[in-house]
Amino acid sequence: MALPLSWTLLLAGAVFAIGVYRLLQVGKRDPRLPPGPPTLPILGNMLDIPATGLGKKFMEWQAIYGKVFSLKVGPGNIIVICDRKAVHELLDKKGSIYSDRPPNIVPRFITRGDHMTMENQTPLWREKRTVVTRNLNPKSLDEKHFRVQEAEYALFWSPGLAVLFMNRLLTDPENFFSYARLYASSVASILAWGFRARDLESFWFKDVSKMIEKGLIYIQWLEAIEPGANPPIDLIPALWYLPGKWKKRAYQMRDHMDSTWGHARKLVDERRDRGDKRECMIDQKLDEYNKNGWQLTEHAFNNLFGELMEAGADTTANQILTLILALAKNPDIQAKARKELDAVCGTERAPLFSDFARLPYINAIVKEGLRWRSTLVFCKNEATTIESLMGMQGSTIFVGVSAMHIDEDYYPDHDKFDPERFINHPKLANEYAVGPNYETRDNLIHHYGYGAGRRICPGIHLAERSMWRIAARLLWAFEFAEPLDPVTNKVQPLDPNAYTSANLVCPLPFQVRVAPRSQAHADVMKRELQGAEEFLEQYN
Repeated sequence: MALPLSWTLLLAGAVFAIGVYRLLQVGKRDPRLPPGPPTLPILGNMLDIPATGLGKKFMEWQAIYGKVFSLKVGPGNIIVICDRKAVHELLDKKGSIYSDRPPNIVPRFITRGDHMTMENQTPLWREKRTVVTRNLNPKSLDEKHFRVQEAEYALFWSPGLAVLFMNRLLTDPENFFSYARLYASSVASILAWGFRARDLESFWFKDVSKMIEKGLIYIQWLEAIEPGANPPIDLIPALWYLPGKWKKRAYQMRDHMDSTWGHARKLVDERRDRGDKRECMIDQKLDEYNKNGWQLTEHAFNNLFGELMEAGADTTANQILTLILALAKNPDIQAKARKELDAVCGTERAPLFSDFARLPYINAIVKEGLRWRSTLVFCKNEATTIESLMGMQGSTIFVGVSAMHIDEDYYPDHDKFDPERFINHPKLANEYAVGPNYETRDNLIHHYGYGAGRRICPGIHLAERSMWRIAARLLWAFEFAEPLDPVTNKVQPLDPNAYTSANLVCPLPFQVRVAPRSQAHADVMKRELQGAEEFLEQYN
């Protein structure tokens, strides 16, 4: 029996009203979530998320809403944690729950799903991570790979690539910015691929680290995957079908990465076909796979070593440049470091990693650089469940690294570059990063720059050693100062906030005055050069 027309209209109206009501609830913050910026119906906080500079925005929101706050993007939930205790309780102690990855649709499209940083915790992800941890553990680095940086010849043990970097600063100091990147690229390319970046025109620098049209490839990669640079596809997958420049950029980046890492692999295969096998990670893995069978596809294999090149070269260079910037602005810190260095090394030799225990202030400088301007400003995970702290399952978890680094409760006068903060933390990062007490672990400050929990950077050992070696040698060999105005001859203060704004940041190009400390220091650098070049010839 048909309902009367009036009842039909009433029922239709009720259904419509319920539908509108439920639609308007989309984007509304669940009361169980932490506080956050006011939301709009349907959109939530979608319009509040900037196209770039999300890390800085986290700092602003932290000051308003507290150290744990939430964002709504359509129906999706984002929990932002800027609290050390919460990071320790969730990512460190309960890593099995809080260490997966959100969908990351755009990055996975660009990499065809082959990027360890973006992948879920599958057996293939574990295989890739094992490749890294087995090669970049302290034993391998200190007994084998250190020779890339410390080559034995004559009466000296000297960092081969660092020696080249020092001599380039000696003869062409104005190009220190590019040479810092060249050094970091060479370390990464030798360890991963068995080739070094010989100069600024080398494939392993120019083609891998740069795109001719628009600058650094890694910066473009970061721009392509920054949360605000694309529609919120991870939370609303249907938005993938929207047209726009973001999608064109994704296709271009995918093609560029495929061609770059494909060519790199071709160079490896060609030298191996000539019988030239080298002490590097890709050769070791090729020998293993050719003998025992392949665990990865060719594309995944190539991308893995490409990823190691990207990450190792870019992050290390960023931190080297940050240290140079900080040192040029703080001559008193340089003076204190040199007093320590001169007592250990004099002018007869440059510092070696074997001097580590006797040079604690150098270690403190490296740590403060990673606290003061960490290259990683945030990282994100996905929670398979959210307990009472959050109240919602399936949320995306952002760790506000930079926001934690400016916490005045722990770092008074946080914008000051002050190595004394770490003078009582004399060990390397990895020794503190697994500490059971978040109140005393070194990860309190800069080591969240390596991430936390099961997703902590597997290259942490290499990064710490590389940074210590180069910082020690820079301070031993050179004096850094802010530039002078060519007309007035007055000091032009460097801007400590002139940085890029992606989720990995680096200083914008700047100038400093670089001069050797003395002729004796310059003579040591020149004397080391021939031996370094002879040792590194095998990686040409």
